[in-house]
Amino acid sequence: MANKGKVLSGIPAAPGLAHGKTVIVKQQKLEIPYFEVKDRNAEIDRLHSAIDKARTEVEALKNSVSERTESNEAEIFEAHNMILTDVALFDQAEEAIEGGTNAEKAWMDAIEFFAQMMEQIPDETLSSRAVDIRDVGRRVVGHLLGVRVVGTELTEPSVIIGDDLTPSDTASLDKDLVLAFCTASGGPTSHTAILAKAFGLPAVVGLGEKILAIPEGELVLVDGNQGDVYIAPSEELLSEFLQKEEAEAEMMATARKAAQAPAVTADGEYVEVVANVGGVQDAPLGIMNGAEGVGLFRTEFLYLDRKSMPTEDEQIEAYTAVFNNYPMMPVVVRMLDIGGDKMIPYLNLPEELNPFLGWRGIRMMDGAEEIFLTQFRALLQAGARTEVDLRIMIPMVSGVAEVRAAKALMKAAADALVSEGKAVPEKVQFGIMVEVPSAALLADRLAKDVDFFSIGTNDLTQYTLAVDRTNSKVAHLANPLNPAVLALIKRTIDCAHAEGKWVGLCGELAGEPIAAPILLGLGLDEFSMSPARVPIIKQVMRKLHRDACQHLAEVVMALGDDLEVARVSKAFIDDLGLPF
Repeated sequence: MANKGKVLSGIPAAPGLAHGKTVIVKQQKLEIPYFEVKDRNAEIDRLHSAIDKARTEVEALKNSVSERTESNEAEIFEAHNMILTDVALFDQAEEAIEGGTNAEKAWMDAIEFFAQMMEQIPDETLSSRAVDIRDVGRRVVGHLLGVRVVGTELTEPSVIIGDDLTPSDTASLDKDLVLAFCTASGGPTSHTAILAKAFGLPAVVGLGEKILAIPEGELVLVDGNQGDVYIAPSEELLSEFLQKEEAEAEMMATARKAAQAPAVTADGEYVEVVANVGGVQDAPLGIMNGAEGVGLFRTEFLYLDRKSMPTEDEQIEAYTAVFNNYPMMPVVVRMLDIGGDKMIPYLNLPEELNPFLGWRGIRMMDGAEEIFLTQFRALLQAGARTEVDLRIMIPMVSGVAEVRAAKALMKAAADALVSEGKAVPEKVQFGIMVEVPSAALLADRLAKDVDFFSIGTNDLTQYTLAVDRTNSKVAHLANPLNPAVLALIKRTIDCAHAEGKWVGLCGELAGEPIAAPILLGLGLDEFSMSPARVPIIKQVMRKLHRDACQHLAEVVMALGDDLEVARVSKAFIDDLGLPF
């Protein structure tokens, strides 16, 4: 490539290439006053009024977003409304006001308390909701101070730059004029990343404070594939980048046109390419992008931002709504996977020093069995009411005993339903998430007790390499292409196949073109990914020959680190004429 000039490197959060002039999104600075109040009832009424105004505003935003897009962005504002009605949040603020603290300070202290607790949750998707909590907090404080928190209006196609964009920052943006997102902080599951993937726009996050120093209106090149942002590029670099951008755009257009056709390799072998979905709102995105089923249905959305446990009937309704999008297709449902956190007070989860290694996933059966029994009952009934090929898996498995206990509980749920005269599916596959290294190492024994494995490379990488992927100081080390992680993936696949069982992969790695030939060469049966990645991976699959991929897998397994693996696999992809 031509002389790079000034370049900033961050975390690639959404793939793609874009160029354009910058628009800086800055949050209005709100000074939070602190003083002692005498009329405490009046202060509580003032807080009530501000919350009511914020709820009206959020409802209007939700309706506006719903009218403009089919993405799940409107669902974010539904979550904001739930935060605004959270009893525990208001009670904490009210208690402080009763102690003499003014509403602004009491409210923001409560907001920050709950936001920090949310950040401690080991699941990235859940911990990133701290941004939503703070966003809601600012909206209410704005009303308390009499200051309007306004969005950004675009007048021309622009690259959006900010610290860590919130839903309020982006709701007013005309998405037809957004070219890319670049943020100083944030991670791969931040609101910015989710929004960018939903709209098929490139995004780079975690760029550091230097990105905020770029003048507004500056020309930048955004490489969401590599995580680089080029500032004020030379003519030579711009010309070279535009050629790459055009080639990728042509490939993407071709991929989208062919997305509804099956993924068949150059040898004529069918490969199952399915989607990860997180709730009722985004379930249709998989079908829209050509997914042939669901490889990971996250059920946590039902349990968050509410005051009580979802009932069996509520769960049946939600699961049925998702399943109806995928008639006659496989749908893999992950049982509830959360760690201990006080934002779900009705579960009475303990505070833990190290929630990454704590009471989470299927480990919660020991002490919270009823939660899983109800969920099994709801899933089985929803499966019987629809035409999906239902597959249920349990998360955070570390040994055989957990698998057998969960299977027994699912059977108990099915037997109870039958005795009550309620229908259950004729066949339900039972599987486990392989995300703890011990599960991969015990795969030969676990395979005898399950119908399938689904490899969660996000956690498997974190646990194998002892890297906290939410820690910006070491997050770059959490690369699933590390040969140690690949060795565990290979062992999992080999052990499963020896028992005649199939293996899927539902981590971010499944949607990476650079990983597709390696995973196919290792024998992976199912690739599950963000819906927007489905057309790309299908396009890659059509260029692959299994023999060549098997040879590539053998080569990279013998390499020393993830950088070497990426280099060799990228050369393999380049030789196929793919620009990804």
